[in-house]
Amino acid sequence: MNQRERREALIRALLNENPDLRDLRIPGDEAERKTLLRGLMNIRPPMAADPAFLTLQGEYLREESNERGVVRVAELSPVRPGLYLWQGDITRLQCDAIVNAANSGMTGCYVPNHRCIDNAIHTYAGVELRLACEELMRRQGHPEPTGQAKITPAFHLPSKYILHTVGPIVRGKVTEQDKRSLASCYRACLELAAEHGLESVAFCCISTGEFGFPNEPAAEIAVETVGSFLTGNTSIGKVIFNVFKDKDREIYERLLAN
Repeated sequence: MNQRERREALIRALLNENPDLRDLRIPGDEAERKTLLRGLMNIRPPMAADPAFLTLQGEYLREESNERGVVRVAELSPVRPGLYLWQGDITRLQCDAIVNAANSGMTGCYVPNHRCIDNAIHTYAGVELRLACEELMRRQGHPEPTGQAKITPAFHLPSKYILHTVGPIVRGKVTEQDKRSLASCYRACLELAAEHGLESVAFCCISTGEFGFPNEPAAEIAVETVGSFLTGNTSIGKVIFNVFKDKDREIYERLLAN
């Protein structure tokens, strides 16, 4: 079965799960089919999937990962001892853990094809991730507080684990509590990674997108908090600041050059 056939089979399986969508027309254009498949995965509720579906999804996502290209941390050069800067899609990084900027529900973004990092991570990790997060939240019994962290397997991503953290939402002037909460996100992720003996962690720009934290002060908090943590006795020897926008790359380049 080729990738086109896998894509169509996955689409049909997801449509058949939802009685309201069974009559939806599958487009002939492959780019549209890819968009449809991602959207269907995005809206799928956290629930168990048929083993045959999971096997097929695994084959599909593995081929997608190969096509997009895996970036290995071992191939990157540090800008400071133990600190790295890489611009690109965090779902391509092969390291011990990547950080997901989650919402308090912790089960991902349900907006079809939304451009947030939460959506991308859940898409390329596969439907197993949403169910794993739902089980964590069910045991916890309440929404995830800001500034803490949870760990899950990364499933079909090149990384081994995902560290999920909820950053502060800023609507107006940044408060001291916002700053403390954002720093707590970075510390909580690093502490959890160290508890699991992980050696490499890639951070996205927590809270700077939909959550509205200004990019420059957010980066300052990230660099300061991570740098302070790495001075202690920890298993973590490599931290990657992952940026997507040119603006964030320029900010981190300047901060890390000092």
